[in-house]
Amino acid sequence: MVEVFKGTTTVGVLCDGGIVLASESRATMGNFIASSTAKKIYQIDDLVGLTTAGVVGDAQSLVRMIQVEARLYRMQRGEPLTVKAITSLLSNILAARRYFPFMVQLIIGGVDRYGPKIFSLDALGGQIEERKIVSTGSGSPVLAAKAIKNAMKRDSASGDKIEVVKITKDKYQEVDDPGLDEIMPLI
Repeated sequence: MVEVFKGTTTVGVLCDGGIVLASESRATMGNFIASSTAKKIYQIDDLVGLTTAGVVGDAQSLVRMIQVEARLYRMQRGEPLTVKAITSLLSNILAARRYFPFMVQLIIGGVDRYGPKIFSLDALGGQIEERKIVSTGSGSPVLAAKAIKNAMKRDSASGDKIEVVKITKDKYQEVDDPGLDEIMPLI
């Protein structure tokens, strides 16, 4: 019998003029709900975000590394890394640790000089895929929130609060609870 581990649902959606990243906020250890307020979407650069699924410590370590690299590049070059460059850098970090891998699945999305982009990245950094819609773990904020809401209904390891981030060419914006209250009756 093969044991299947489930938990965390994150979604990335490419929209006209931007992207949407969404996640739920439950952290589990087996059948135990460890936290109902876990953060799973992180701002990497001004207009780039990353969703994480997997081991929390590994994810947070990667987030800190890539945030620092993005800041250093901006300081040295006077311009931000592209979304693809951030994804490639993360891929290299993950590939370098393939014998003792970070146990994560990542979605990287944002808007750069080439427009809105979303990439998914496997735990070993070997497969970078540019996508229009992607999810990890077990067109608009409505689509992303609906996917998360449905995952929360069907998976006890996903749940509690829905977190949504919109990124356009102008800003990185966390959709607050009142904004989600407007969306939720629609789904």
